[in-house]
Amino acid sequence: MEVIRVEGGYPISGEVTVEGAKNSVLKLMAASILASGKTVLSNVPNISDVHVMGKVLTYLGASITVINEHELEIDTTNVHKYDAPYHLVAQMRASTAVLGPLLGRFKRATVAMPGGCNIGARKIDMHILGLEALGVSFEITHGNIHATIPNGLHGATIKLEFPSVGATENLMMASVHATGTTIIENAAREPEIVDLANFLCEMGAHITGAGTPIIEVKGVDHELSCVPHHVVVGDRIEAGTFISIGGLCKDPVVVKGFNPQHLSLVLKKYELMGMNIEYGTNWVRVSRDRDLQSVDIQTLPYPGFPTDMQAQTVCLLALANNSSVVTENVFENRFMFASELQRMGAQIRIEGHHAVIHGIRKFSAACVKSPDLRGGAALVMAGLVADGYTTVSQIAHIDRGYERFVEKLQGLGASIARIEVPDEEE
Repeated sequence: MEVIRVEGGYPISGEVTVEGAKNSVLKLMAASILASGKTVLSNVPNISDVHVMGKVLTYLGASITVINEHELEIDTTNVHKYDAPYHLVAQMRASTAVLGPLLGRFKRATVAMPGGCNIGARKIDMHILGLEALGVSFEITHGNIHATIPNGLHGATIKLEFPSVGATENLMMASVHATGTTIIENAAREPEIVDLANFLCEMGAHITGAGTPIIEVKGVDHELSCVPHHVVVGDRIEAGTFISIGGLCKDPVVVKGFNPQHLSLVLKKYELMGMNIEYGTNWVRVSRDRDLQSVDIQTLPYPGFPTDMQAQTVCLLALANNSSVVTENVFENRFMFASELQRMGAQIRIEGHHAVIHGIRKFSAACVKSPDLRGGAALVMAGLVADGYTTVSQIAHIDRGYERFVEKLQGLGASIARIEVPDEEE
């Protein structure tokens, strides 16, 4: 069993460059199905979730060529299947993003129900309701969603109950070939939504309003074209993770390769917590010369505080000078990592979707388990300043979203390594 072992107390400083956004590239890969031919994506992170989406596309009939470590060519000429089986969907919830593109290309799709996951149910109800408004008929049998378009896709006005990223993406991709205009109200506004909309427009779609609460899609009746080259937007969550690490460890850390405006609220909160932050067009420099200050935060859809930065921020607040309350409004099970952080001495009390945190002076090294992607990163982060050796197991979660996480931390001065241990030691 492979684990990450960290020896705390080493100075952390220097420069680190983040990869392309996990939450964008997966949907761009899915969107490539809408056209027949070769699409090239660059700034692609080499992470396990990308590998899984590659398996989904390969199963459907696409061929994927790795041009170099961060560039993929996706040839969808021979895509002929329109079903995404459970053994692939179960590995990664984002696999359901092929629903919209398959409907757009084949007028039918079969996708396994995603079920629950560690951080919450991620229900697909809003996807189905929105697609039904466009003329899609659904039948759910034997754990599969069977979608057909008996009378063609037609534009509609769809108001989402919640600004769901996945539902917004599937509706955008499905509606590019609908007759008339589709309006998505209360749409998700994340930068990754904007990246997908730009990509679809490069393919020949007509989409406006991405990044605002109202997105308009004017259906086109011509075939979409492949995109010869698209650069994936920088990963704001990977950037935020390294910024939080710099703020935790005090010495200057420069994080490059992303748009700081995509983390504006996080950076404001971190300044209130006592961090010194400078930034340019694609970089942030963070350091700290005073104690961490307690603040309250609540996670909300973009441009609110991202749920994907909640665990890293709780790690910071666990060492702050007073008490803080963190409210999780997006996923119901996102505090699972807190019990592992408590093993390292953190004083955290969970009350429903609130975490009440009382700051302590120092973390105590311990053996902990990564419960999910961001929680795992937060536990490694805590180990950087703990007294002694911290071992983090179940690191496959971390590999889903961070490329060369250990190597990048080593480059900043951390005493950290991936090691093999017997299963009973894990």
